[in-house]
Amino acid sequence: MNGVRFLDAGETALVVEFGDRIEDGLAARVRALDAAFGGKLPEGVRELVPTYRSLMIHYDPLRVDRATLVAAVDGALGGEGSVAEGRLWRVPACYDADFGEDLVHVADATGLSVAEVVKVHAGATYRLAMYGFAPGWAYLSGLPQALALPRRESPRDRIPGGSLIIAGGQALIAGGAMPSGWHILGRTPEAMFAPARDPAFLLEVGDRVTFDPVDLATFTHLQARADAGDAVAVRA
Repeated sequence: MNGVRFLDAGETALVVEFGDRIEDGLAARVRALDAAFGGKLPEGVRELVPTYRSLMIHYDPLRVDRATLVAAVDGALGGEGSVAEGRLWRVPACYDADFGEDLVHVADATGLSVAEVVKVHAGATYRLAMYGFAPGWAYLSGLPQALALPRRESPRDRIPGGSLIIAGGQALIAGGAMPSGWHILGRTPEAMFAPARDPAFLLEVGDRVTFDPVDLATFTHLQARADAGDAVAVRA
């Protein structure tokens, strides 16, 4: 239906694929299906996982068969409606040199000054397209074309949680310390994933994000609050 493909991911998951590229229109269709299908899950469906261009449906094959699941998805596809705009969040971001390890390199590679790199990155409005890779790793669409760079030639062994990173035309908030080949522009004190917080995931897929630049002293203050369990991003 409408170019949608059904792909098996092992014996316990079905991928409903809308396309093969990162595009806001495809992501909106994923969110619409997630909302339409999520309200009437067949018995045996365990979890729905939205991505940039597909929705993965985890299910128990002993409780629901593939044909029944595909038919249910077809019904939900036919009933797709408009998708909600999503909440808008202002996320504090510090672009101090200690946090923006790749600011100079990105400036050189793009022909911008360091100040212009910060202005372009912080001046955009992003949308949370998916969580992936590890808990709280927030993949954002909406990176300005001026900052579209490939990954670093040499990955780092570890980047800190909260790092604001870019690569391959994508922007991301790192949910925790991990190896990465993406370029680091700054850091946020906000935790996208905090198991002791309710809700544990701060943002919902489809929410919009802007970055609010703060100086190092403000970052340190906000980090102390975040470490105590407070959410320091604010709803705009």
